[in-house]
Amino acid sequence: MNDITTRLFGSPSMALLYQVSLLLMVLFAYSGAHTADAEELPVGLTEHLGSRVPLDITFRDEAGRPVRLSELVTGPTIILPVYFNCTNVCYNLQWGLAQALPKIKSRPGEEYRVISISFDENDPPELAAKFKRVYLTSMHAPFPQDGWRFLTGDAANIREFTTAAGYGFQRKGRDFLHPSASLIITNDGTIVRYLYGTTFLPKDLALALIEARDGTSGTTIRKIVDYCFTFDPEQKTYAFNLLRVSATVVIVCTGGFLAFLIVTGKKRKKLDPRT
Repeated sequence: MNDITTRLFGSPSMALLYQVSLLLMVLFAYSGAHTADAEELPVGLTEHLGSRVPLDITFRDEAGRPVRLSELVTGPTIILPVYFNCTNVCYNLQWGLAQALPKIKSRPGEEYRVISISFDENDPPELAAKFKRVYLTSMHAPFPQDGWRFLTGDAANIREFTTAAGYGFQRKGRDFLHPSASLIITNDGTIVRYLYGTTFLPKDLALALIEARDGTSGTTIRKIVDYCFTFDPEQKTYAFNLLRVSATVVIVCTGGFLAFLIVTGKKRKKLDPRT
């Protein structure tokens, strides 16, 4: 290669300059391609309802111990993608949930669990432990330590989880561009619902957890919920099916009244001595 470039450019110094320039061009192109890929990462949420988040990935808990998601997702689970240094959206998201959780009847740690997962690989477990104390204290109600877990992890596992959840974010300096949303999953990691915004209606939480519940009784309850309530994708909340329920009540009442007339009519015939 050196002989060829020397013959082309006339001197070893010019040949060396050419080779260095070529190398710099390659490095610049490589760097530019990766920068473009990073900038093209979509920020937002693409709902993956019915898909599963991987439960075999490992994070670190509040004490820095490795823990698999499968160890924590043992039933209906509310997952909050956040980063713990966020003083705005993520803080309000977790604060809003902390105010709503005491108002639902399901037992935390037994019938459901909450997991905050940081998508900032630089967040340390000590910071996760700090905010766990903050939010559990803010409830002003008994809440088990195991009922709400705060996890940190490395970039690879974070990306695997957020990609499966359809959650797109992008670092901007020390902060992130990211959506404000949470997801509810079943014990096998299936995504059943996304909830948007930093405020939570206890009704929405309770119904979403019912959707995620397993077992025969859960299936029966889900059928009732599906009949009486419909999730409004525009308003991002559960709406009561007034027309459907009212029609059902009218039909049941009418049927009951007709049955009453038939039964009482037969009794009158039996009591009438002329028959």
